[in-house]
Amino acid sequence: MDTVSQSSSPSPALISCRDVTKTYVMGTQKVHALRGVNVDFHRGEMTAIMGPSGSGKSTLMNLIGALDVPTSGTLEINGRNLATLKPNDLADLRNETIGFVFQQFNLLGRSSALTNVKLPLRYSRKPLSDIDARAAECLKMVGLGDRMDHRPMQLSGGQQQRVAIARALAGSPSIILADEPTGALDTKTSEEIMALLTGLGESGITVIIVTHEPEVAEYAARQIHFRDGQIERDERAKP
Repeated sequence: MDTVSQSSSPSPALISCRDVTKTYVMGTQKVHALRGVNVDFHRGEMTAIMGPSGSGKSTLMNLIGALDVPTSGTLEINGRNLATLKPNDLADLRNETIGFVFQQFNLLGRSSALTNVKLPLRYSRKPLSDIDARAAECLKMVGLGDRMDHRPMQLSGGQQQRVAIARALAGSPSIILADEPTGALDTKTSEEIMALLTGLGESGITVIIVTHEPEVAEYAARQIHFRDGQIERDERAKP
């Protein structure tokens, strides 16, 4: 990957981290998972976060996903400081702004693809007909318009991951967080899933991928490498 050093973008950051630390207390020991991270992510940007196990990349993903809050520093999404939000507000933020895609597809085995995609919309105030229509639309977006009634066991691994991506899209998020999204897939299927995620970035969604695989990271216009809780390198592909 030919790269240039990260430079600031003139547009406001969708996600902004300033001096973010995260410390876990385990018995009498303190584990410093993040040590003063400063980084911004902008709309429509596709970023791969890489680094060895324990480097802090998954911790940052959890913080951005509003699943946890920093020990110190500030993390803002759309100008809202996550540390100041109440639990219900954090839940609303996750539901309305963020879509999650995991290595293990986390689908309900006895439910249809359509029902799985509808899950994030259960707590929305939309009429049931609108929820059904949105779930069907998302399945069509990922190429599964003819598989809506299929259960996970009737779908291939790649198709199951497409259902998971459709589920992540159901709430019309501005951010997609993908944690090792191709880890359980073969090479050809991985390429198909990455092409799909790349298309989401091109449509204006901010896509952040945690991966150990250089081949996956190559799809991203930006690569951030973590080591020991800090950013070691932040690189963009040359135009």
